[in-house]
Amino acid sequence: MSTDLEQIGQRARAAARMLATLPTVAKDRALHAMATALREHEAAILAANAEDVAAARAAGTTDALIDRMLLTPARLAAIAADTRSVADLPDPVGTVFDAVDLPNGLHLHKRRTPLGVVGVIYEARPNVTVDIAGICLKTGNAAILRGGSDIARSVAAITGALGAALEHVGLPADAIQSITDPDRAIVRGLLRLDRYVDMIIPRGGAGLHRFCREHATIPVITGGIGVVHLFVEASADLERAVPLIFNAKVQRPSVCNALDTLLVQREVAAHLLPAVAASLCAAGVELRCDGESLAILADQPDAGGWRIVPASPADFGNEFLDLILAIHIVSGLDEAIDFIATHGSGHTEAILTADRAAAARFTAEVDASAVFVNASTRFNDGGQFGLGAEVAVSTQKLHWRGPMGLEALTTFKWVGEGDYSARP
Repeated sequence: MSTDLEQIGQRARAAARMLATLPTVAKDRALHAMATALREHEAAILAANAEDVAAARAAGTTDALIDRMLLTPARLAAIAADTRSVADLPDPVGTVFDAVDLPNGLHLHKRRTPLGVVGVIYEARPNVTVDIAGICLKTGNAAILRGGSDIARSVAAITGALGAALEHVGLPADAIQSITDPDRAIVRGLLRLDRYVDMIIPRGGAGLHRFCREHATIPVITGGIGVVHLFVEASADLERAVPLIFNAKVQRPSVCNALDTLLVQREVAAHLLPAVAASLCAAGVELRCDGESLAILADQPDAGGWRIVPASPADFGNEFLDLILAIHIVSGLDEAIDFIATHGSGHTEAILTADRAAAARFTAEVDASAVFVNASTRFNDGGQFGLGAEVAVSTQKLHWRGPMGLEALTTFKWVGEGDYSARP
């Protein structure tokens, strides 16, 4: 294991040195070649993915997780299109900023540079392979990828296609390497490969994030654990709130910015909740309700056709990644903010309100990577923010927060220019 990892690290470091000085036009040409390769290797990639999905179904994997794993021709076409869109984004590498002429005679500026080698450990989403590869390539970073064992065939097929594309345009295939060995010791070894790897980004459940933090000798960017709340304040437009709540919960329930807990101000709960229940339950959502909201919904004429159950304490603060929504009634803004502070994960939070003062307090006091006013939580995404593909949504405050696009995979160096200047 150590020998293989050492070789992978050496090859990645050598590739990173080459990528760091690559002109933008060459990187963009490689990105277009990668997108073309995904389409040319579609049959092999989808066949490998079908094997992964079949094995997962046989193992009893939930439908929500199967959806995260699944590749289709339409999804692969969208992934390829996203890769091309990264080529259209401005290249941050080489950008000069914060220039200043100092009294000591130095002309000083900062210059944006690649991180070097980025290691990403992720679960159940083969599309992440391409997202990471594209954004790393654009920013001049080499990538070492370790997908979950349940998507190993998909990752291997995708990485093979991308590597062939890089070689076709004269770049090293080692710029994008994947580790498909299921041995957990491999992950532990990667986390300690600090001689070659500059940053680790885990994408998966809380257990994976905790494991990376505990065992890494490399800086770890954690995020992606989304315990997401939406608070409906008394002044909100309740009619327009219903389809927005539906979007936040149902559009794609298996992702980190999907809604987990609906908070409703007591004054409007009796009016709003029946409409919410009718809408969500028709889409197969199970509602886990606190005592007050359960009493409201159980008294409705249509309640017999709804999936409504009493909430347990563990349902609040839980990321469901499924068609499940917790509901809790609060007295007002203060209680909603306190509830989010207790149960949130710092990922995404939202308020629906017509009260500008309430919106201002919510955005100022709620601690999260993104806070929305009168908008779905599903917007916390690199593509929706205009960043292109992302490698993660960071809930940390160092070195990045929120969707990690191109700039998040760079650092900078100070450059000082003098005239044979000696320090006075």
